[in-house]
Amino acid sequence: MTEQASSPTADIVIYHNPACGTSRNTLALLRDKGLEPQVVEYVKAGWTREQLEALTQKMGVTARDILRERGTKAVELGLTDPSTSDEAIIAAMIMDPILVNRPIVSTPKGAALCRPAELVLGLL
Repeated sequence: MTEQASSPTADIVIYHNPACGTSRNTLALLRDKGLEPQVVEYVKAGWTREQLEALTQKMGVTARDILRERGTKAVELGLTDPSTSDEAIIAAMIMDPILVNRPIVSTPKGAALCRPAELVLGLL
């Protein structure tokens, strides 16, 4: 007899933007696997420095690696300039949450920017 988790999967978090097709597909993929993650609509909820620093550390990336350029003011703000520090990028992400690329999923196995959506499977 195999045992499946019957409790809510609070240890799985998706930083989600419902306006994003990849984010919706990633959430659907998790649900298709029988998982109900904690859904954080980060555009509404916003970010803290601590959240972003913890996520990038868990992901093993820099803030620049999760910076969303398309459809944002990243270029106008100078955030794509190689001399811009991670600290400045994080400060901008806190001021304008849409600057964080999505979806990011965090599980006990790690965290990743799930573009494409199937990357989430490696975290399960």
